[in-house]
Amino acid sequence: MAAIEVISEKPAHPTAAEFAARMESYRSPVEAMKLMRYFKTGVGEYGEGDIFMGVRMGQIFELAKAYINMPLEEIEKLLESPIHEIRTGALSIIDKQARNKKTSLSQRKALYDFYLRRTDRINNWDLVDICAPHVVGGYLYRSGEPRDVLFKLAASDNVWERRTAIVATGYFIRQGDIADTFKIAELLLNDKHDLIHKATGWMLRSAGQIHRPQLLNFLDQYAATMPRTLLRYSLEHFDKPSRSHYMALKHAG
Repeated sequence: MAAIEVISEKPAHPTAAEFAARMESYRSPVEAMKLMRYFKTGVGEYGEGDIFMGVRMGQIFELAKAYINMPLEEIEKLLESPIHEIRTGALSIIDKQARNKKTSLSQRKALYDFYLRRTDRINNWDLVDICAPHVVGGYLYRSGEPRDVLFKLAASDNVWERRTAIVATGYFIRQGDIADTFKIAELLLNDKHDLIHKATGWMLRSAGQIHRPQLLNFLDQYAATMPRTLLRYSLEHFDKPSRSHYMALKHAG
């Protein structure tokens, strides 16, 4: 496996065109075919029609680190790209900006508004997961603004907006704030999409690491009726007897 290039110099005036040109130098048709299969781009699949150029995630993240000072108007140009990895780069940049301790609250607000305005281009699970916790969850936590937006997203017809709602609570969980994770998980229990089951189970599992009794109460109430994938993801850190107990409830239900 080739080493990932470390980019030490940050461009003085980073542009979308420069970033895309650098990405082009990493293109790999072989990797692109692998990614197209992995991200389900076939007819009728969740990523149908998405285009890949075959750039490894480590290369994208390293490039995004160098272009962290790119202004939002240039980042939006990247997000308009039909190429998945270019959009990944755009979202990795705003994630890195949101993670930066020097980023002001007003700048965080701009990133948050940008994300919510452009959910039409944040259209796969990895794109959501890259930046929803810090860009959406991080802003809501720091600003103290009402979190009603997450509950609206949880009720959206757009699967990626629903995934945003639950994954954004990942930031809250890291701060020991788990109430909204359970509330939103409850709203998503009857979701029809496997990618929502996986994300919800992932967040419940993480919340359970903060407060196991609350997760146990949730599972006692819903294990029999929740989707099997969601339950399995929730139970990943349980010992075998506990997993067997809750899976038996599901079977009986």
